[in-house]
Amino acid sequence: MKVLLMNHFPLEGSGSGVYTRNLAEELVNFGNEVMVIFPEHHKIKYEKFESMPIVFQSDQHNTDDLVDVPFDFPCFTSHPRSVNTFYNLTDFEMTLYIDAFKKATQIAIETFKPDIIHAQHLWITPYVASLFDIPYVITAHGTDLKGFVKDERYHRYALEGAEQAERVITISKQVDREVETLLKVPKEKRSLILNGYNPELFKMKTVAPKEVLGKYGIVYNDEQVVFFAGKLAHFKGVDVLLDATKLNEIALQGNVVTVIAGNGELYETLIHQKNNLELKNTHFLGHIYQDELVDLYNIAHVSCVPSRTEPFGLVAIEALACGAPVVGTNQGGLPDFITREVGQLVPVEDSVALSGAILEMLKNNSHREMADVCHNYAELNFSRHISIKKVEEMYQEIIMKSAQNNPKK
Repeated sequence: MKVLLMNHFPLEGSGSGVYTRNLAEELVNFGNEVMVIFPEHHKIKYEKFESMPIVFQSDQHNTDDLVDVPFDFPCFTSHPRSVNTFYNLTDFEMTLYIDAFKKATQIAIETFKPDIIHAQHLWITPYVASLFDIPYVITAHGTDLKGFVKDERYHRYALEGAEQAERVITISKQVDREVETLLKVPKEKRSLILNGYNPELFKMKTVAPKEVLGKYGIVYNDEQVVFFAGKLAHFKGVDVLLDATKLNEIALQGNVVTVIAGNGELYETLIHQKNNLELKNTHFLGHIYQDELVDLYNIAHVSCVPSRTEPFGLVAIEALACGAPVVGTNQGGLPDFITREVGQLVPVEDSVALSGAILEMLKNNSHREMADVCHNYAELNFSRHISIKKVEEMYQEIIMKSAQNNPKK
């Protein structure tokens, strides 16, 4: 089976990017051929699957590659390598963006000859897929739904893409409800399939906290480690975590180090908040690539997901796989899988409750006693081969149905 994947973002630095790369790699492991269309700042190839990057202009990141689109790739919120948003695009830039995806898709169809297309987000890529005579499915990731509410200019593309799709995959119960409410996608056309993580990368390993943190200039003196990984955007709730961190430092008399990995539009604002709170042992690392995240998860006594809204929360699954229990907020996709066995959930925007849960988790996991339980829970329920096997079976069903309906194709 030949599968063409399409995403609005690079294959690292965003939840849907990681989802798409996991999907591509695992589909190849299952014996399929895969090509991926995605934005980048330069031509790039991946070992396991074919790639067709669309090169966007960036003053910071471009090499000498020819540029396909004369502005940086837009986001729903922000990305470690772009602060441009879909809402900033002029109508002319929207046309250029859509045309770039049309061109790439046309080339991919002519050269790769896919049996099915899998478009990420209820946004532009499904609309582009709808222009070609190939069955396609969509995964709704949640940020696309925020975009749908925010900018009406994209409604016709999202609605048309959704209408023509064979199936819409939703990644959490909340996203499933919103797809039904906002885009009126009927139940029989939706499939709830929770995300999976890469068990080959995210796993337990023996690493020394002093050595890991020392790479970032952090002096470690046997403190408890609280970790956050994600975009520095408002919906991620890092400001709430900083307020909770002040309470943690007081309660533990400084015997805690809080490490924040990620970048985004609120970086400077959050640094200012940290300084105003006079936090003594809180460190911002900037964007960290996945292979480095593994070590940080492995030294964490607790990983935090303090989001105001979180469509799924793949970082929480990755943390669990590395043996770190999770304190998250009681909304979005997190309640679908965070149990008392592996973590705690607290109300949104409640720094006191967040601090209390973190402190309790640190007490229960002071020597990472919960690591095996967390890892086994993630491995048993959320290894990517479990979810992607369901997706592969969906493809096969759709391709068979398409062949029956179009016997001359």
